[in-house]
Parts: sequence; C-alpha cells; structure tokens
Amino acid sequence: MEDSLPKPVPPRVGLIYDDRMCEHTDPDSDYHPETPNRIRVIWKKLQSAGILQSMKAKEAEDKHIALVHKKKHIDLIRNVSEKVAKGELDSAVAIVRPPGHHAEPNEAMGFCLFNNVAIAASYLLNERPELGIHKILIMDWDVHHGNGTQKMFYDDPRVLFFSVHRHENGCFYPSGGDGSYTMIGEGLGSGYNINVPWEHARCGDADYFAVWEHVLVPAAKAFNPDMIIISGGFDAAIGDPLGGCCITPYGYAVMMEKLMEFAQGRVMMALEGGYNLDSLAKSVLACVQTLLKDKYAVASCKAYPFESTWRVIQAVRKELSRFWPTLSGELPRNLFVTTKKAPVVELISSSDSDAENDEFAYAGSEAQCSVNSIEVVEDVIASLSTLTVDEDNHNQTVCSSASWRSIFSKVDVWYASFGSNMWKPRFLCYIEGGQAPCSGSMDKNPPKEIMWKIVPHRFFIGRSKTRTWGAGGVAFLHPESDDNSESYMCLYKITLEQFNDVLVQENRLRPVEAINPLFDLSDLESVTKNKSLNSKELKDGWYSNVVCLGTERELPILTMTCSILYIELFKSGKLPLNAPSKEYKDVLVKGLVEGKQLPEEEAVAYINDGFTRPL
Repeated sequence: MEDSLPKPVPPRVGLIYDDRMCEHTDPDSDYHPETPNRIRVIWKKLQSAGILQSMKAKEAEDKHIALVHKKKHIDLIRNVSEKVAKGELDSAVAIVRPPGHHAEPNEAMGFCLFNNVAIAASYLLNERPELGIHKILIMDWDVHHGNGTQKMFYDDPRVLFFSVHRHENGCFYPSGGDGSYTMIGEGLGSGYNINVPWEHARCGDADYFAVWEHVLVPAAKAFNPDMIIISGGFDAAIGDPLGGCCITPYGYAVMMEKLMEFAQGRVMMALEGGYNLDSLAKSVLACVQTLLKDKYAVASCKAYPFESTWRVIQAVRKELSRFWPTLSGELPRNLFVTTKKAPVVELISSSDSDAENDEFAYAGSEAQCSVNSIEVVEDVIASLSTLTVDEDNHNQTVCSSASWRSIFSKVDVWYASFGSNMWKPRFLCYIEGGQAPCSGSMDKNPPKEIMWKIVPHRFFIGRSKTRTWGAGGVAFLHPESDDNSESYMCLYKITLEQFNDVLVQENRLRPVEAINPLFDLSDLESVTKNKSLNSKELKDGWYSNVVCLGTERELPILTMTCSILYIELFKSGKLPLNAPSKEYKDVLVKGLVEGKQLPEEEAVAYINDGFTRPL
C-alpha cells in the first residue's frame, strides 16, 4: 500500500553563482571587507554539504536596471558586472556580490553599486504580470538599514518593506533618520514601510525571534504576499567585524523557516553584507538547508531579548497599528520578567558531519552577548522553537578571553585623541558601536572623565585616502616630542580593556573579540618607561605605535599613531601630507570647538597648518 503512495516532490531551490563576480575588487586596498572570498567560502561550504548544482548567472540588461536607477547612475558604472535572480523556482538563493541594498536611484553607497533586490522586485511587479506576483514582502535582515530599497518603494503599496537593523538614533551606518521606526511610507505606500531599529549592538537570536513573533509574522499574515525577497545580509551574524550582533546560523534557519510559511514558500534570497567568512558561510548554508527542508542544527538559545528590544517592538507596533490592526494594543505584561544578567548564546555545529572539523569563531562573542538589566520573554522563544543545549570545547577559549578582560577592566588609563576622536560623539562610536567601521568595545560604558591637554608633539595630516573618509589625509601625531610644537589632545579616562578595543578598531586588522589582548600589562609597563611601543601584531596598521605622553593624576596618558619609519616616509614625500576631506575636517573642527579649545576660525587654521607645513 505504501509503495503506491506518491513520493513527496523535493523543493526546487535555484542557486545562482558565477565566478565572474569574484572579479570585482578594490585595486587600491590590500584589505577590504567586501572581498571576493565572501562568495567563494559560501560556495565551498555548500559544495562540502553536497549542494553542488547552480544556475548560470545572467547579466542584467540596462532596461531592467533602469526600473529603479537613473540613467546617469547606470552610465557611471555601465561596465560593472551585476547579477539578478528572478525567483521563478519554488525558491532561489543568489550568491552575488557586490551587495545592493544601499544603492539609491542616482548613486552607489556602502559597497553597493546596483540594488539587486529592488531590480528583481520591480521586474516581477512591472515586467512579468503573467506570473501573478502582485504583492512582494522584502525582508531586509542585514545589520545596516536598507536605505536604497526603502526609497525605491516608499510610496508603493505593492511592496511591504521590512528592515531590522542597528540604528542607534541615526549614528550607525548609513546614518541619519531614514532607518527610524517613524519612517512608515508615504502616499499610497503609508504603512508599507516597517523599520525595526536596534538601539545598540549585541542583539541576537532572541531579539530577532521576538520581532518575528510580535511584528513581522502578524504584518505578513495581514499583507499576504505573493512572493518574499530577502535582502540576505549576514553581518548581524555572531563574530562579524562590522555588525557587532549575535545571530547564530540556527537563528537564521529559524527566521527563514518562519518566512517560508508565507507566499506558498516562494522565497528568493540575494546576498547583501556579511564579513566574517566562517560565520557567513555557515549562516548561508543554514538558510539553504532550510529551503531544501534538510535537517539543520539543534541548538540552544539561552539568551533573552534586551529590555530595549521590547521598547523598540512596542514603538513599532504603536506607530503601525493604524495601518495594521493586528499590531494594535500593548504587549501582554506577563511577557516581561526582569533579571540581573542575560545568559549567553551557545551553539553546536550545524550538522553531525560538521561536528569534528568545523571551528566556528565564537570566542569572545558570547561575552559580547551578555548584558545586565534586561527584560526577558520565554514564551516568545518557546513559540518559535524548542531548543537543546550542548557545550562544546570552545568554552575554554571563552574563559581565556574573559580572564584578561576581567583584569584589564579594573585598570584605568587616559586615551588621548588628536584626530576625529577629539569629537566626543565620534569617539563614543568606538566604545558603543556606531558609524562604520566602529564595531564598539566589549565594554560599552562611557568614559569616566574627559579633559583636554596640549602636548609638545607635532600634529599633521597625511596619506591620500581612507576607507572611512574617502579621498584626503587623516591625522597623525609625531611620536617624538618637540618643544617647538603644540598639539591639542582630548583625553578620555577609560579602561585598559577599552583601550585595547579602540586600538583594534583603529587598525582594523583583526576582530575586537579576538582571544588575546594587543596591549597587555607588560606593554603598559614598557611604554611608560620607553615612551613608545610598536605592536608587532599591528605592524601594518597606520596607528600601531602606542605612545605614552606622560601621566595625569598618576594614570598614564596613551595615544596611538604611526611609527618613526612612517615619519621618514612622510618627510621624504613617499607618503604625502594631504588636505583632509571636508567631512573629516568638519569633525576635527567640531572636536576643537565643542571642546572649547579654539574658536572655529582658529580651529580651521590649526587643521590647515597640519598639512601645509612640512615635517
């Protein structure tokens, strides 16, 4: 009898990958987070899991790109290869690069050239009516707000755009108010733009599960989409150097599974961000396995949502309730339970076959996901998944990481800034996380004290461009003192742990949550005696030289600048002194003016002297 029953048809999942997309690189940078290896590691991970077949990528025609981009923008980057998936199978995954969700109608932004997801949505809605796709849910779970996609459909009721992202009151990239929960669409599109803006980093599985349960799922049911397109950014994944959040591969699998309940499972995902290669590959694999209805990890989410998560969810629901009655009303009070400390997230490998050879970079990230004074909701997590626990051999590594941090958190130093960090809001990005490339310190506490000091060292501005500020020079301090020079320094009283994390971010050569400190207690003793210390691990960084500028109230004053070797290159002209970009110069001036050190005119003259007077 059983032999006569029809066998279930396996899901048809299209995979789009093309080696030609690896040809897009930054020729002027030895390191750039948007690297060809991002898609290579994904493809390798899928192949190792037995997922071998892919569809040939087809080049997008200008007429399709013009659906959402202006002709001027198309002409500007006409020769750049770009791939678009059409979603004609049950589901599809486009392993494409560069990403696209920041690209606006008339300009490229944030690694993005063309908006892949917006092109696909417009193509299906406007060019292929015979497919019967009249309503599309675009789910953007990239850690950065999808500003470009939002603008392209802001007044279009056929598209429900849903973005959950770090926002931090507009301080996190792409900055500004576009990612606020108050941006709900306009005209006929009012209510069809939903932003869930995190107030800080470290949000993980539990926070995203809560959003799915209390915002996304109810709104999606009411919207009833014909198709779902995911802006699949994986820079909110645990261990990502730019995102600073904590979603596990299992978390992505759960979120994908919930989305598959809509639109008859017609889901297309296009890759956006994601810069921890190991985490990226594992997370995409978890999503593909979910689409294929394969078995994925049995994991444990012991963490609970932040207090701020509930605050954001309530604000979003209140703002959208007049458009979506299903979101009206306060959340039940019995959901909230206050605890003193959040448990950490723990995850086992994504399959039995991976258990012995998958070494996932969780060290330090668990500590990053632990915070004090949060509100929890067990019912939400239980409603989405039932999870088990397995403690792996990474616990020893975490303890090793946590031990130095525990010690260094009790040691105070003065960090002295002469550059953009003179402006307090900019420096706080390095502590709290914020504008790229600042992932923040593991300890988010603000400086205990701020003061200013003038030191006998030469301030100057050099190099031709930076990834953060574009064309133009950035600030350096001559590591050796000179009685004829005076430089303004803003001093922040922080811990030695925080100083280590700032040092890492300024040099960008490894993730903040690495196991060992860059600058330990013996280094601190050495630099107070010898005045400077070059980090061997950061020998290629621009600010690898830690310099002691003396003491203030018996605490060492530490800054970071270039080595004497680079000073000689600046003197010889091999490295140029150079005017800063307008944006960078404005921040330097703000620091000096708001710090009440110089009036604006004198501050501008001080900055100008930094690149016009030879060393």
